[in-house]
Amino acid sequence: MSIKAEEISALIKQQLEHYDDQLVVDEVGTVTYVGDGIARAHGLNNVMANELLSFSNGSYGVAQNLETNDVGIIIFGRFDDIREGDTVKRTGRILEVPVGEDMIGRVVNPLGQPIDGLGEIKTTKTRPIEFKAPGVMQRQSVNEPLQTGLKAIDALVPIGRGQRELVIGDRKTGKTSVAIDTIINQKGQNMICIYVAIGQKESTVKNQIETLRKYGAMDYTIVVTAGPSEPAPLLYIAPYSGSAMGEEFMYNGKHVLIVFDDLSKQAAAYREISLLLRRPPGREAYPGDVFYLHSRLLERSAKLSDALGGGSMTALPFIETQADDLSAYIPTNVISITDGQIFLKSDLFYSGTRPAIDAGASVSRVGGSAQIKAMKKVAGTLRVDLASYRELESFAQFGSDLDAATQAKLNRGRRTVEVLKQPIHKPLPVEKQVLILYALTHGYIDAIPVDQIGRYQDELFAFFDSNHKDILDGIHETGNLPDEKEFNQAIESFMAGFDTGEASVVGDDADDDQSQAN
Repeated sequence: MSIKAEEISALIKQQLEHYDDQLVVDEVGTVTYVGDGIARAHGLNNVMANELLSFSNGSYGVAQNLETNDVGIIIFGRFDDIREGDTVKRTGRILEVPVGEDMIGRVVNPLGQPIDGLGEIKTTKTRPIEFKAPGVMQRQSVNEPLQTGLKAIDALVPIGRGQRELVIGDRKTGKTSVAIDTIINQKGQNMICIYVAIGQKESTVKNQIETLRKYGAMDYTIVVTAGPSEPAPLLYIAPYSGSAMGEEFMYNGKHVLIVFDDLSKQAAAYREISLLLRRPPGREAYPGDVFYLHSRLLERSAKLSDALGGGSMTALPFIETQADDLSAYIPTNVISITDGQIFLKSDLFYSGTRPAIDAGASVSRVGGSAQIKAMKKVAGTLRVDLASYRELESFAQFGSDLDAATQAKLNRGRRTVEVLKQPIHKPLPVEKQVLILYALTHGYIDAIPVDQIGRYQDELFAFFDSNHKDILDGIHETGNLPDEKEFNQAIESFMAGFDTGEASVVGDDADDDQSQAN
């Protein structure tokens, strides 16, 4: 078969057209040690801190320790089939995660990969997981309330958009419930929520996601989860990944609430990584930079200046204590970084006071700046009154003869505690919180038996919804208390029809029995 010279020259020309003379040079190192999610590699002389590295088995890692002889790498994903002598290659990229509107409503791992079975996330935007926090001149003071829907928080320890408020307490004291209720209450508040679950059981996280879905909160929420079975490096980067996703919205002028549940487990994962990388242990075996671990994370939450769009990211970091001990290493670290703390006490929780907020040990360093004027007026002395009631209560159990003023304080204190109790997943709009607290502080509840206060509150809300909706709407829209005379008359007209008699209690019980039977 003869091939014409013209055909050969046409083929050569075609090949030359598609010839690419770019030379690709990869910097490749050799693995000298691997074990427990940690690798050491020799030969990566120009590697950057936090640079993404690719192993020959397809797993990725991040350069954590840059030492004279080798590089300490933390591995994300499988490491059991990485062997000494395998190659590890630089990517030239700092570790980053996908961000953007398409992430909303999804459950992802700390690398931003979907784990909810709803298909891939079609987003082209990414952000580095480590990012410099805004400087002083890029911020403005916190002046806008973030309503949690919980009376005990919005009245006693208010949170503002851009604040960092620590939620601290023992295991099983309702910390996660506070976060979930706060997220549920953001519906219609122009807020994007990010829930970062660090080391939480998969079944627990699934239940929380189902709760959020049930109340329609997944429409504006991203869930980032790293379970206890995941390698320590994933638990370590999870909060940073969540912050990167939140910053995308914050720097675009939007408002974000991010919950870190909880940073104690992140600190433990970081301690594990650090000890494996041979970093020197310090107090409680944590490395010396564990404070920097949390401070560089939480400083990224801010209320940005108007020049930068006025967006905000509000952080609710969680810390777990042992036997209510606030003086341990990690709790004291995070208390000093944040703008206040909500202390959930186990004694209060087990005695039925839920949310179990200790008014004496809880504080908000933003305070009244994060409250509407109406709430500031009705809740002004509430925290001090509640703390003094706790003191009086401890004295009262030792003495029988109490003067009338002390008795009155104790009676008001008992009713205050009862009013501040709130069922789980039932956040209240701020105008209804103002209504019940106004009734409390103006003495309308003093004559109501303590066991009737729950019913009193429900009926009061129903009465105002039916007859005085304009008053509630006025508080919601203006943030101010209505005309005091009109407000008092409305409450008094409800009081005139409210029955505290035994008959009504029996009737209520009978109704409950009937509904249970049905």
